Formats: sequence, C-alpha cells, structure tokens
Amino acid sequence: MNEKKRRLAAESRAVHRLVYWIISIIAILLVIVGLMTYRYVKQSLRPLDQNNEKKVTVQIPIGSSNKQIAAKLESSHVIKSATVFNYYVKMHNFTDFQAGKYYFSPSMTLDQIISQLQKGHSERKVVGKVLIKEGVMLEDIATTVGKNTKWSKQQFLSLMKNESFLKSLEKKYPQLLKSAMSAQGVRYHLEGYLFPLTYTVYEGESLKELVTEMVKSTDERLAPYYTTIAEKDLTVQKTLTLASLVEREGVQESDRKKIAGVFFNRLAINMPIQSDISVMYALNTHKESLTNKDTSVDSPYNLYVHTGYGPGPFNSPSLQSIRAVLAPSDRDQNYLYFVANLKTGKVYYSHTYQEHLQTNSSLDQ
Repeated sequence: MNEKKRRLAAESRAVHRLVYWIISIIAILLVIVGLMTYRYVKQSLRPLDQNNEKKVTVQIPIGSSNKQIAAKLESSHVIKSATVFNYYVKMHNFTDFQAGKYYFSPSMTLDQIISQLQKGHSERKVVGKVLIKEGVMLEDIATTVGKNTKWSKQQFLSLMKNESFLKSLEKKYPQLLKSAMSAQGVRYHLEGYLFPLTYTVYEGESLKELVTEMVKSTDERLAPYYTTIAEKDLTVQKTLTLASLVEREGVQESDRKKIAGVFFNRLAINMPIQSDISVMYALNTHKESLTNKDTSVDSPYNLYVHTGYGPGPFNSPSLQSIRAVLAPSDRDQNYLYFVANLKTGKVYYSHTYQEHLQTNSSLDQ
C-alpha cells in the first residue's frame, strides 16, 4: 500500500511539474508575442522611412471609409500598417478626412498624414483640371487635355501610341490591361480605359502621371468585378467593349441591362451586334443617321459587317454600363432588336426583324 501511495505521489508531482512547464512556456510565449506586438505597433507609429522624402501620389475616392483610406496608404507604401493607422485614428477620434489627390512621402509622420487628410488638399499647386465625361472617345479626351493643360492634343495622342509606356502600364495593372494589350487591330489600346472623372493636374506633374491616374481609376473601380468577368468567360476588353456600346445606346439603368441582354443574345447565335455606335467609330465621325454606304465601311470596328465584339471599346463607359454588361436582364425574353423613341427616350424591344420594322414605322408616324 505504501508503495502505491509513493507511486501516486510521484505521478502527481510529475503532473504538477508538467503543468508548471506548460504554463511557463505559454507565459513566455505571451510575453514574446506581447513584446513583438509592442515593437511592431511602435515601429508602425513612426514614419515608414524617415530618409525617403520622395512624393507618392495617393488618390482618395469620394466616400472612402477610414479603413479604406488606411489600406490605400499602406498599399501606396506611405505607412507601415493599415491596421495600426486605423486604430490610431479611432483612438484619437480623428474625423472629416477629405477625398482628393494627395502627395505623401514615407518620411511623414502619422499626424502629418492625418492633418493633410483633414485639410482636404494637396501641398502642390493646382494648374488645371481635366473632365472626362461618360461615353466620350479617347480623341475627345485628347482635345480636352489640349484645352485645359499645358500639353497639346497631339502630345496626348502620341503618348497613346508609346509602346514602352503602354507596356509599363500593363505591368503595373496586369488584370486590367492584359486583354487590351493583346488585342489586334485596335485604334488605341487605352480606348475605354480612361475612367470618366474630373482629374486635377498639379504643378510638376507629367503627362504620363496624369494618364496613369486615369488608368488607375479604372483599375480601382473594376477590381471588385475581375472575378465575375472571369466567371462569365469574358475578358476586360470584351466587357468594356459592350459597356461602351451600352453607354451610348441606353440612358436608364433598366434599359442598359436589357440592351446588354440583346447584345449577348445576338452574340450567342453569331449574329452581328449592328450598333450604329460602332459604325460612327469606324468612320471617326458623329451622325444622326447612317446610310447603307456607312454601314458597309471596311473596318474591323464595323459591327454591322463583322460578328463578335470587334477589336475593343468605342469610348469610356460609366460603371453603371459596365455593371449592366455583367448583369444583363431579360435574356430569357430572346429579344434581338431594340429602338429608342428619340422624343421620349423610351426603348422598344422586338424578337424579330419584322416586329422591329413595325415598331420603327410606328415611331416615324
């Protein structure tokens, strides 16, 4: 019996020693993790690189949350940790961050960055603004740049043909530009990729920086849809091509979705899309009505003659039109034709060409 008690006592002491060592190890690990966390937070509260004063362009979109702003600053290599920045902002109850274009450097402190965000303006002098309207062609954008900046229309168009610049953009935004850069027969690889917004031009900014900002804006807005585009067996080029047609063919969101459905129905049976927008782009002109000669023009952009999507986009579409292409409606209605009443804006849809002709005839009366 005494032997059994001694054995039980020894086992009890062994268990207690094991528990003690486990607790000690856990305590040591917690201390190490705590010290590492403290060190990480302390470093994150300091400038990312005190010796690097190179300015980094950071565009804060309208409606951005503090969390989104923090993520943008981290991805732009202005701060070390978005999480620490976000908690620092919450802890000090900083508010009223302003949207806009900023120029930060890794040498700036969090307080300096926050102060700048609250002021809502950049330190650099504004020398111009470029408004890209929804549905405008790249050459129209070139004209706008020529009128509102120190760069000429021709300088802008020359940059659009600069292969090294285009390749640098593709490398920077591969998901956005891969299909555009591999497209054949396009007039401009960046047609449709300069997002409709007002862009501020700052003193000392280059034309390449301005165009990069336009492309970056498109990438930021399409980023949430890249997975959907792939799942639908589309490319960005095809998506923006249809969106650029939808942009000019419809006004209301509901009509844009239906028109996108018509285009997909035509593509599904290898029927030409037959959009007047494509012909006017091929002719490089604007017309209220097209002749038979116009719709027969020899151009890969002429979607009266050619089936499929054509080389690429015809203008810069809005996000609403892009969404319409990714979520078309009424495809099950098998509509293949549509026409708008130019007086009322109402769009009529037909299943057959005969129905379409009858609708056109009634609208002409």
